[in-house]
Amino acid sequence: MRHRSKTVKLKRNASHRRALLANLACSLIEHGRIKTTLGKAKALRPVAEKLITLAKRDDLHSRRLAIAFLRQKETVKKLFAETAPASKDRQGGYCRITKLGARMSDSAPMAIIEWVDQAATSEEAPAVEVAAEETPAPKKAKKASETVVEVAGE
Repeated sequence: MRHRSKTVKLKRNASHRRALLANLACSLIEHGRIKTTLGKAKALRPVAEKLITLAKRDDLHSRRLAIAFLRQKETVKKLFAETAPASKDRQGGYCRITKLGARMSDSAPMAIIEWVDQAATSEEAPAVEVAAEETPAPKKAKKASETVVEVAGE
């Protein structure tokens, strides 16, 4: 039975998971949209929506709670000044997750998570990748015979 086991563990211990989600939330607040794996995006959505709900209250206690979780004062200022007022009329559902398909290197399912109310203003802004950068496959060196064929053909 899986009663009350809602927490997505992401194969990390509790402190690592909390730090990961705080950093993902900071990146989402700072850039408006991020590209990450689907599992991390699904784990980030409830965290980000709770932060928006906290910021919509806009009092000292909620600001201190946000600073305690995010640990970056400039990001909290942007959350309270720009991100939360854009969602003032919305009752919930502040984030949108768009599936992108599999990553080339390890076939991990990728997604873009973005704010619903700020998506229209940042359509031209590209998604910021937060997950580990994929490394391109090493290029094969040309054989000596191929080089000779190219030179002879000219």
